[in-house]
Amino acid sequence: MLDAGTLEEAAGLLARLQARGLTLATAESCTGGLIAAALTAIPGSSATLLCGYVTYSNEAKTAMLGVDPALIARLGAVSEEVARAMAAGALARSGAEVAVSCTGIAGPGGGSAAKPVGLVHLAAARRGGLLLHRREVFPGDRAAVRAATVRAAFALVEAVRQG
Repeated sequence: MLDAGTLEEAAGLLARLQARGLTLATAESCTGGLIAAALTAIPGSSATLLCGYVTYSNEAKTAMLGVDPALIARLGAVSEEVARAMAAGALARSGAEVAVSCTGIAGPGGGSAAKPVGLVHLAAARRGGLLLHRREVFPGDRAAVRAATVRAAFALVEAVRQG
């Protein structure tokens, strides 16, 4: 799943974060730790990546990241607001300067008309207030959705890094 292009993107992102002295935390649901796995495949990543939270269940999102269970109950785990809360929680709890989160429906089941398979909400936060969101509906099977989410997370971190 971690192809050479994804690993190259991970290495470049880490280098750019390191050049600015920025640390990173991940908060992952639908990717199950693949964002952190791609980053830690790169030698020297420990200088930048502080931690990764795999919060696959709603209870884990609440316990590990402080996401309000009422927010999840009202909007569902796959929502812009939960992705934003996950990123903010990872930022607050990790001590990192940047955090990225993702929550989505990788499939093959679990989708609906309102929230189809492939729907992913990502968010990235930077200490000092910048918080960006990205909504995507990725095509393909479970592996393709998860791989595309990793690459989208890198792009969102890059946008926050520049901001």
